[in-house]
Amino acid sequence: MTPSQEPTREQQLSDWIDAHFDEEVAFLQQVIRVPTDTPPGNNAPHADAVAALLEAYGWHAEKHKVEQQTVRDYGMESITNLIVRRPYQVGGPTIALNAHGDVVPPGDGWTFPPYGGIVKDGGIYGRAAAVSKSDFATFVFATRALEALGLPLKGALELHFTYDEEFGGLLGPGWLLQQKLTRPDFVIAAGFSYQIITAHNACLQLEITVHGKSGHGAMPKTGHDALQAATKILTAIYASLPSLRAIKSNVPGITSPTMLVGRIEGGTNTNVVPGKVVLKMDRRMIPEEDPVAVEAALRALILNAVQGEPGITLEIKRLLLSHALRPLPETARLVASLQKNAKAILCEDIPAQGTPLYADARLYGEHGIPAVLYGAGPRTVPESNAKKADERLMLDDLRRATKVVALTLLDFLTE
Repeated sequence: MTPSQEPTREQQLSDWIDAHFDEEVAFLQQVIRVPTDTPPGNNAPHADAVAALLEAYGWHAEKHKVEQQTVRDYGMESITNLIVRRPYQVGGPTIALNAHGDVVPPGDGWTFPPYGGIVKDGGIYGRAAAVSKSDFATFVFATRALEALGLPLKGALELHFTYDEEFGGLLGPGWLLQQKLTRPDFVIAAGFSYQIITAHNACLQLEITVHGKSGHGAMPKTGHDALQAATKILTAIYASLPSLRAIKSNVPGITSPTMLVGRIEGGTNTNVVPGKVVLKMDRRMIPEEDPVAVEAALRALILNAVQGEPGITLEIKRLLLSHALRPLPETARLVASLQKNAKAILCEDIPAQGTPLYADARLYGEHGIPAVLYGAGPRTVPESNAKKADERLMLDDLRRATKVVALTLLDFLTE
């Protein structure tokens, strides 16, 4: 073979990923098979399992355990976050690759074992096969492919595997940054579709406890009906939805704010006046909205709905405030590289846009670190059944995403 016929660096990366793809799929199967239902959120065993898998590659995974009482106060059982540091020559940036291992519980309706990692008809099935245990594999094998080239790399890579995205990420990436355990220059966080995500909504979740007074069902006037009062709150919340739909974001991929009540608990028996009802609600905010103003207005709406109701008192507790992800000036550099490489692998232009979902990436953005979401995923989130029964990822999507990420790392660490 003459020098002009030698494979390019890009082709060598692609060839290495193809040659090791069965190993990548097997790695992902093992990552899926350790349950991480959150709640309850006993996720330290998964971190231990991943660290053991990485030892086989000669990598050391730093285990950063969050203090037990802090985790319990947070509503979870155990969190051990992992950092794998891959330092190269001086003179280049530090790129962090972040994926979260915690998942929503599987729920009902599965035809495949939710923690089986079964491969069938070109796809892999299991909870978090698409969001986001898939990108444990994407990021590990993209890094291995890059290092296998034997090139003089400049800068550093860090793998951040964290375990509380479903609770907001404050004890995952947020905790790692707060503890000053990391300060990368750029971040690629786990993706969930073909798009490159540069912005996402903010999210406010509230728990509203309506206190009344229990009474006998035959003499309801002896009590103060918390459910009747809660109904007025529900009516006020849902009556405000048309005004939210009228608010429009300027960010492609994001439309309007949304709001819903996702959980209701209350009452003691069929023949008893409900003395207590608890509502849990979710308010998504577009990037242009001010979370402080939104929360103040929402609290006022709730309080006004039951103002003057005899015997009724309210407690309003904030469960979560996740800020929006917004592009930073250097985000454009990440986007340009990912789009170039995605076009080379997928043979089409991949858009950079926003999403109505929220993710851990915004925690890096809050520290001034350019971050985007990109990784293994389908055309759209619904195609993967993400967070639903029979969640799946097509293996070709895993292969392609691994190549795109590896090529992007090549761009950043060999300049």
